[in-house]
Amino acid sequence: MSEADAIAFRTCRGIEGPHLDFVEDQFKKLVLPTGPVILEKPNSTLDEKWASWLGEFKQGSVVYCCLGSECRLRPNLFQELLLGLELVGMPFLVALKPPIGFDSVGDALPEGFEERVKGRGIVYGGWIQHQLILEHLSVGCFITHCGSGSLSEALLNECQLVLLPNIGDQFLNARLMSKNLQVGVEVEKGEDDGLYTKESVCKAVSIVMDDENETSRIVKSNHDKIKEVLLNKD
Repeated sequence: MSEADAIAFRTCRGIEGPHLDFVEDQFKKLVLPTGPVILEKPNSTLDEKWASWLGEFKQGSVVYCCLGSECRLRPNLFQELLLGLELVGMPFLVALKPPIGFDSVGDALPEGFEERVKGRGIVYGGWIQHQLILEHLSVGCFITHCGSGSLSEALLNECQLVLLPNIGDQFLNARLMSKNLQVGVEVEKGEDDGLYTKESVCKAVSIVMDDENETSRIVKSNHDKIKEVLLNKD
């Protein structure tokens, strides 16, 4: 970078202004924010099975979890995540790859889980229409792994954000979203082992889904402001 005339980042000042200023000051180079990639709305419609199922629930009541196309959780974390959603007591749709060591999500479910959440919870191991699910009016919360693409999509929608980073820059993205921008709540992890529990998953989701909670109101207000910044074509 020392020989470059300028440094470009795929972001905008409305999201990472202080970080861009820091880089500019450290390297004494012109910093050019190119803006996040805003995907065009899909031309397709949501599959009937998902539209029908989501349509059974009231607006903003469904928790949607998708941790990216490459993430494979350890079996214990896979189960803690699902048990946490069960504890919340709200309808949920989880799109995850089978955990490490399993060929299907069905084989990895906690004992008795399917029967206990019947009618209000789905765990799906295949490809899903991610953007269209996020846009559905019934979805009120999105549990995200904090990949940059996933966050860009999420910030353009109305759902509250629960942050569950797994690897690499996802942790930095989660801190940016939870601490700097305050647009989401990160799932707490143990100081010693770095692992989340069903209780910590339940806590994070319950916070953002409670309209009376002060943190929930703050992250929703900030989310709305960031959404406006991202949609501003000027």
